Amino acid sequence: MSAVSTADHVPSQPAARIGPNAIIRMDEALNAIVGREACQSVFAQAGLLHYLDAPPSEMVDEREVMRLHDAALAVLAPQEAEDAAFRAGELTATYLLARRIPKPFQRIMPFLPPWLRARLFLAAIRRHAWTFVGSGAVTFVPSHPVVVSIAGGPVRGTPTDAVLLAYYSGCFQELFRSLVHRGTRAVVRREGEGFQPRVVFDLRWR
Repeated sequence: MSAVSTADHVPSQPAARIGPNAIIRMDEALNAIVGREACQSVFAQAGLLHYLDAPPSEMVDEREVMRLHDAALAVLAPQEAEDAAFRAGELTATYLLARRIPKPFQRIMPFLPPWLRARLFLAAIRRHAWTFVGSGAVTFVPSHPVVVSIAGGPVRGTPTDAVLLAYYSGCFQELFRSLVHRGTRAVVRREGEGFQPRVVFDLRWR
């Protein structure tokens, strides 16, 4: 059976808020990759030191996530910042698999062909996509490669997007490796300029 090629557009929610994992997992990743002192410096630069003592338990303002990514680039070497963000994305995926994605859904996935797994997974997260794009908008194309396009919101079309893109890449890649195909790799493309910059993630497993 051929893959579906029509795009499903997901409207963003009006509130510019993002799930707290974007901050909590960045804390964990920074500690693992650059150490506690450097992690504290990043959070201090972002004006978010209070989250180290009391991690957020609810949705956070997307601007706080953007400040955290800017601070990572200001304090760390670019590769360190991107490595930490990618790891934070992987940790977010691990959390979602453990706490948010129903176990019966996960158990049935291995019995289905990859193209169908991808389509079902995208359908499952469709209603909740706003939790990771804030005021932006996301579009899915469930073909091969699966295409995830994010426009606006935390995507600003600036060099600091590199940290955000590493976070998304780590999260998407780990989720697809766990639920769709172990060989999935995320490849990022930047498209669009000006008022609403856009980034595109191609998720490939062949």
